[in-house]
Amino acid sequence: MKKNVFHVIAYLLLLTSTVTAQTFIKPTHPNITYLGRISFQNPEILRFTYPGIQFHINFEGTYVAMKTKPGSGYFMIELDDMPPFKVHSPESSETVEIAKGLQDGMHRLTVTYANEGLVMKPLFYGFVLDEGCGLGEKPVLPSRKIEFIGNSITCGLGNEWDGVATKFNYGMQNQYYTYAAIAARELNAQCFVVARSGIGIYRNTNGNINGDSNNFQAIYPYTNFGTTGERWNFKSYIPDVVCINLGTNDTTNPGYKTELLAAAYKKFIGTVRMNYPNAKIVLLTGTMVKGQRLENIIKAQQEAIAYHKSRGDNQIYRLDFTPADGSLGYGYAKHPSRKQHELMASELVPFLKKITGWE
Repeated sequence: MKKNVFHVIAYLLLLTSTVTAQTFIKPTHPNITYLGRISFQNPEILRFTYPGIQFHINFEGTYVAMKTKPGSGYFMIELDDMPPFKVHSPESSETVEIAKGLQDGMHRLTVTYANEGLVMKPLFYGFVLDEGCGLGEKPVLPSRKIEFIGNSITCGLGNEWDGVATKFNYGMQNQYYTYAAIAARELNAQCFVVARSGIGIYRNTNGNINGDSNNFQAIYPYTNFGTTGERWNFKSYIPDVVCINLGTNDTTNPGYKTELLAAAYKKFIGTVRMNYPNAKIVLLTGTMVKGQRLENIIKAQQEAIAYHKSRGDNQIYRLDFTPADGSLGYGYAKHPSRKQHELMASELVPFLKKITGWE
């Protein structure tokens, strides 16, 4: 019996000796740069639900992974000068391997959450590096700041659809390839996303014609999806520009009231202006509406802009994206394809340059 015990102990020691030791970097490390609405209530377990959340680090070594709650969804990776690629948080493990076998030395890494986290409820626990390795200088983000407010279009729902699948899955949603993210990269600006599929400014998809209580205005004050919980500190992020792409879901069946839509725009613009006194506000339309629906959204936006202009606010603008006609393909459920998002970005970038003076 003693001989068998000794054999087991020796075997366990052999297994232990072959496991490569690693360095764990907690979320509290001062050299991690974060972007987006993230809850730091538990500083060692970060919560977030909005797409486009970003983690930025400079790290040393040949290996990097991150720790998340299993099944947290998909993440886009920008590593050094490599082409961006996507990784998945597995259902059976906290470890999301990003890269191994890198050249020894310092590397740049940006991780962007590609999905909405309403279902997955993602958690971030930290990074894993080679033994003895650590983080370099804290990354500095671009000085320009854009907040993108929107619905499924801004979330990128279905923009990576293969054209075959008949049921939605989060592998076909990628905020990194939306008009918002593309435009921000082209403008060398931060992309701060507050968007949710199905949401409207006064009523949600197929909602109550007189309005839904859980519309975008109701969830906007909170750090994560919902109408209760931790409130967002608006002083923690002050954008130069706020782009609002809402109205598509407000005008879905079984009907809507244009006067209530206009009133909602007026009220929400007032909220945004209160939080960001100096920001330029841009109301967007498209690309999933046309005809009378589009005309009514434009009418409501124009009425809201006129209302605030009459009170001295001359920093509110409008831009209509080209409605999708199928020539650039469709994403899932007729949402914009990646090519449509690229067209939208090509329309938004010069418009923002014009109103901001950015080169």
